[in-house]
Amino acid sequence: MRLDKLLSHTGFGSRREVKPLLKSGSVVVNGTIQKDSKRQVNPEKDQITVHGNPVIYQEFVYFMLHKPQNVVSATEDNLSETVIDLLAQEDTLTNPFPVGRLDKDTEGLLIITNDGTLAHNLLSPKKHVNKTYYAKIEGDVTAADVEIFQAGITLDDGYTCKPAQLEIITPNEINITIQEGKFHQVKRMFAATGKTVTYLKRISMGNLKLDESLDLGEYRPLTDEELALLQNK
Repeated sequence: MRLDKLLSHTGFGSRREVKPLLKSGSVVVNGTIQKDSKRQVNPEKDQITVHGNPVIYQEFVYFMLHKPQNVVSATEDNLSETVIDLLAQEDTLTNPFPVGRLDKDTEGLLIITNDGTLAHNLLSPKKHVNKTYYAKIEGDVTAADVEIFQAGITLDDGYTCKPAQLEIITPNEINITIQEGKFHQVKRMFAATGKTVTYLKRISMGNLKLDESLDLGEYRPLTDEELALLQNK
């Protein structure tokens, strides 16, 4: 990796902005002042300091976000605030992205990372990763609905969903676990039974549960234990 790229990814500014830093002699690589921005370095082996402070490089970042409503699950949007806009600037340096999407009016657990392999494994239909949502429903949910969802409900476009687990909390509150991520899927599943979802919140993905101590719009890095839960799905 080029030295200027490493410094840029670790919070010292754009590549253009780190050039004066290098020219000033403030960057030391393995005990030697390094002014060449094109110098190739290995962040895992080389000892790099700026103003005497060690540079710590992290290839992959993993965040848990409690997504609020009216925020788009995208890296950029011309009209609306995105989930990436909720991150501090230093947490966007490695170009993280949301794993999958939650509808604009849906709240809850959203993983943000720059690890493409993990994202693929969590989203691939072949991996059968469970996603559980809490929902409020207009119209009473019954035991018959539980059976219909378990059998595989057919959406308005003719697509038949994989079996879904429906847990009735009250006649108007449920938890639903699905393995797919079709457009507006949960809302369309209930619409197929003549009911309306009035509130939707994702509470878990794989074995990872939303940290309810996070307020809406707040996020934090995943712990090693939580990351292991995701990787084991």
